[in-house]
Amino acid sequence: MHHKKVLLISRTTRLHDRMRELSHELDISVLLATPDTFGQAITSTADFGLVTLDLAGVSDDLASRVSAYSAENGCIPILLVTDEDRLGQLRMPVQGRNDFILAGAGAAEFEVRMTQLLWPGEENTPSDIVVIDNMTINLATYQITIDDKPVDLTLMEYSLLSFLATHPSRAYSRETLLHRVWGFEYCGGTRTVDVHIRRVRSKVGPQVASHIVTVRGVGYLFKL
Repeated sequence: MHHKKVLLISRTTRLHDRMRELSHELDISVLLATPDTFGQAITSTADFGLVTLDLAGVSDDLASRVSAYSAENGCIPILLVTDEDRLGQLRMPVQGRNDFILAGAGAAEFEVRMTQLLWPGEENTPSDIVVIDNMTINLATYQITIDDKPVDLTLMEYSLLSFLATHPSRAYSRETLLHRVWGFEYCGGTRTVDVHIRRVRSKVGPQVASHIVTVRGVGYLFKL
């Protein structure tokens, strides 16, 4: 599965925490928009892999605009988020691969539905297993082993290492890593990246740690 961009359109912030969680679990970055900033959002970035539209308080006109935008750009999948008491009024877009989910659904259901729309047919493939020297990363189960022994990493340590390992031979700035790994609205400083890199290096051992290269004045690179 490769990185995708997701556009979230919502009048409220009720889905923001959920999207932050999903940006950790899935290889996605999320752009936030409101009904008023939808037009600006689609002109700033054109290559969205999914549009998530929270229907709470949204006009039929906006829903039609989102559907038209999807159709005009290769039928971008749309995930509609609705409340249970509004199900009888739900109208799915006619074109493309689309789905809906209840706003109160659990994190696991959100992850499954978004994954099926973003990477159809790629949910469980051999690419879920990444082997580098004596390290194995299972992207499906979020597990890392060294010499077949599990490594005790925190979620953010795992996310940082797996991101770098699956995007090798390219230097990423600390700011980019904060955005791609920590999520779209992380407010901490860039020093947290250095702290996590140091912890990851100490836990995976010298053989794997040698692949994580500090690029002076830029950030970090995973060298194969």
